[in-house]
Amino acid sequence: MKKVMLTSTLLITVTVVLVPFYWLAIAGTHSTGDIFGSPPPLLPGGHLLENLANLEEGIGFSRTVLNSLLISLIYTILSGAVCTLAGYGFAKYSFKGRELLFGLLMLGLVIPSQVTLVPLFKMMLALDWLNTYQAIVLPNLALPFGIFLMRQSMSALPDELLAAGRADGCGELRLFIRIVLPPMRPALAALGIYLFLYQWNDFVWPLIALRTKDAYTIPLAIASLQGATETDYGQILAGTAVAALPMAVLFLLLQRHFVSGLLAGAVKE
Repeated sequence: MKKVMLTSTLLITVTVVLVPFYWLAIAGTHSTGDIFGSPPPLLPGGHLLENLANLEEGIGFSRTVLNSLLISLIYTILSGAVCTLAGYGFAKYSFKGRELLFGLLMLGLVIPSQVTLVPLFKMMLALDWLNTYQAIVLPNLALPFGIFLMRQSMSALPDELLAAGRADGCGELRLFIRIVLPPMRPALAALGIYLFLYQWNDFVWPLIALRTKDAYTIPLAIASLQGATETDYGQILAGTAVAALPMAVLFLLLQRHFVSGLLAGAVKE
């Protein structure tokens, strides 16, 4: 009986989660009139290519996708390096004020990001960085959650392993690359997925920092399709489905590492 109830609960949960994604994919192949028809469409239509062509003509969708990919990849690489090095420093180096600094850093998890929008805007304006990639990438490189994740994961790494490497004459950089990073692959995969998703879906800060449509990311470009009097929901849903596809593929490919990486360091022996 318990197995039947568990299976039924899981089926209901999966259905509730997947139905909106299914309808999103289906609606993106229909026109606006069909989407709001009664009953709503449940099977693919024949307007997908038309919707994508209208997206390309209206907002330069391929350029928008390229912008999002470049920004997200650059951010993931740079922020991943910063978070990994900071997490390693907090986990394996003892220095005066370490716990205080880490506590102050963790305050970033509870302070709303909207609080920093005005100071960030003034900084970018003073540096003449508005409407550039660096205005989007650089401000949030030291992401508090990323540093916390890597610090917790690296805390589980035995100190004896590092001591043995130093005793063999291994320098700090080589120690970090050859000994520390290989066991951290699950945590690094989890961090990479989180950082990529964080940047790929970011809307508020790019809305403030980017001024021309040529520099827009996908969330901004799709939001710009909403008109004051008329909105082509076929285009919006087709663009949203295309934007969600890379994220779904990335998570499916790395989900095992994502789960194990989030659990790394959660239990201490």
